[in-house]
Amino acid sequence: MNTTVNLNDVFRGSAARAAGYVTEAELRGPRFRRLFQDVYAPAHLPVTHELRCRGAALIVPKQAVLTGRSAATVLGVELAKPYDPVEFVVPEQYRFGPIQGIHVRRTAIRTTESRPWNGIRIARPWRAALDLILRLSPRTYSWVRRLRIAVPDVDAFIRAGLVTPQRLRCALRGRRNRGIRLARAALSMIDPRAESLPESELRVVLKSGGFEPIPQYPIMKNGREIARLDLVLPETKTAIEYDGKWHRKRKQVRLDKARRKKLMGEGWYFVIVTAEKLAGDYTKILREVREAQSLWKDSDSSRMLRVFSARDASSSSGG
Repeated sequence: MNTTVNLNDVFRGSAARAAGYVTEAELRGPRFRRLFQDVYAPAHLPVTHELRCRGAALIVPKQAVLTGRSAATVLGVELAKPYDPVEFVVPEQYRFGPIQGIHVRRTAIRTTESRPWNGIRIARPWRAALDLILRLSPRTYSWVRRLRIAVPDVDAFIRAGLVTPQRLRCALRGRRNRGIRLARAALSMIDPRAESLPESELRVVLKSGGFEPIPQYPIMKNGREIARLDLVLPETKTAIEYDGKWHRKRKQVRLDKARRKKLMGEGWYFVIVTAEKLAGDYTKILREVREAQSLWKDSDSSRMLRVFSARDASSSSGG
């Protein structure tokens, strides 16, 4: 364990007291903030997940490897919020914890799968991406729910350019880690074209219902892109779009309505999914998509009927 004392950064309270830098009363006072058991930081430092990762590094075994959402956040892909648990994997022969605010998973990890970081180790990007999926075992959620968590995380990691899908697929070969079936299923669904975590999650929901949506679908007219839709089932001109908080702003509401009205005039059907709807019963979203497709099929049948009727009328008049 790292015992270096720097009162201007994260430090161990026991080491600071032993060195005579602070008293127990001062640690409990307004100058310092407690991050974990025996780990403190100056109160003026903003609490970020990266700060808490560095604090946790002071008390975990030196063989511990920072990984998952924590490693992703340190590497620049902010998947963890400031107070989310700091995630580590520790080789199976080592036991550590439990400590509140730190999540430790004991599993096999080779030295080549990580590099030194702040006195411990951090997973290399491909291993961190793999752990974004493996972290969801043992099972605490349903199969679909776990995919809805894992796939968006990996999409974001790949979109940041830290790892390629090919590298991840190579990493899976021959592995027998717990959760490997889930990992293979998740990697079959990844698509970094999605521009946000909710869009990725929505794509997983649609795939779980048997759909094959295309993300970020361009609408072209006269060789020019006039619109781009979040997710599309092109065979039925069905667009499924996620409207986050910024879509609720008055100006954006007007723009969205105008854009969709114009496209609906050209035969497109829309299913709008809000954060509340995505967090609810996902089968309702699938039902709405099927209903939109039915409307397209009905309108297509009507169009065909009108065409045939026009042909019949033309044939009759030509006697």
